Amino acid sequence: MPKLVRLYITHVLIGFALSAAFVAALLYMNVANLWHLISASDMGWVALIMLFMFNGIVFSGVQFAFVIMRLGDDDKTPKGGKRIPVATDIPVRVEVTKAAQRHPVKR
Repeated sequence: MPKLVRLYITHVLIGFALSAAFVAALLYMNVANLWHLISASDMGWVALIMLFMFNGIVFSGVQFAFVIMRLGDDDKTPKGGKRIPVATDIPVRVEVTKAAQRHPVKR
């Protein structure tokens, strides 16, 4: 199996494990009275599966994106230029046109 596919599968599983922990914490702390809504309804198991699956999709996507963004190569090239001074005091001839003379710069 290619390394990228193995990486994707493992981090999707990690994302769904995080989703299971998140849904369990939501139900344990009874956020928005979810425990009562799920346990008192005859279709509560559908809500529980949907909550787990949709959170799993989000968490696994974020987990995989985080891992992919950390895969970048470290740039080993020197940074900051060569520290060679650049001559900036060389005069340059600039022609002034008639249009530029009509509209002087206000200081």
